[in-house]
Amino acid sequence: MRSISRFLTAGIAVATVAGGITSQTAQAHAIWFAERAKQMALIYGVGADDLDAAKRVPLITSMTGINSEGQPVEATLRIAGPIPVVDSNEPLALVAAVMDYGIWSKDAAGKWHDKGHDEIKDATISEHNFKYAVHINQMPAEGVPLIPTQKLQLIPVGSAIPEAMGDPIKLRAYYNGKPASDVAVMQDYVNDPDQKPLKTDAQGYVTFPIRNQGQNVVVGILNVPTDNPAKYRQMEHRASLSFVLPHEPE
Repeated sequence: MRSISRFLTAGIAVATVAGGITSQTAQAHAIWFAERAKQMALIYGVGADDLDAAKRVPLITSMTGINSEGQPVEATLRIAGPIPVVDSNEPLALVAAVMDYGIWSKDAAGKWHDKGHDEIKDATISEHNFKYAVHINQMPAEGVPLIPTQKLQLIPVGSAIPEAMGDPIKLRAYYNGKPASDVAVMQDYVNDPDQKPLKTDAQGYVTFPIRNQGQNVVVGILNVPTDNPAKYRQMEHRASLSFVLPHEPE
């Protein structure tokens, strides 16, 4: 698998896996890209809940643009009302983002706090949340590369996306640049957020029929052991892959 060794990080207000476990928590929101009024926008939400992404822009730690030759190009976010939109001086085949959503703990009463379990003594869940997004405008000639900033990434197998709803799509999940098994994959995060996820196999593969003749947002979820046990018990990585299948000409 080819990797982009160089990537661009925009200044946007702030400068072997041990088995994945799904968790539908208060932090179940993801980020993904979608067209809004002919502009590519970064969305934060879950299902039909399209929440205020603009106020969460300070949590975005990197933006990456890639052209049709698979080379990095500049991509930045610009606030446009309640949504951030993507700006670039060059055509983008791919655009990607990373959000560090921070540390969250759930107390025994079921309330979530943006603190570690060292501060929430009766915490039943404590985790550090990371969210990733990759959108395909145009498939690069050599396919979608590994993007170093995307610790968890879903990559289509091959150099093309199927063109019709119902056609099978094969994806491979990577964590830290290596194929990842047991990643929970939700096939239609926007229209069916409560679906039972599929799991990637021992080589990181998953295959399913494309759900929509239009916007598709596929999300992979992987929980891994903590790197700071004094603060939180696990890390959740939640990565989207979005693309659009064209409709018939009007």
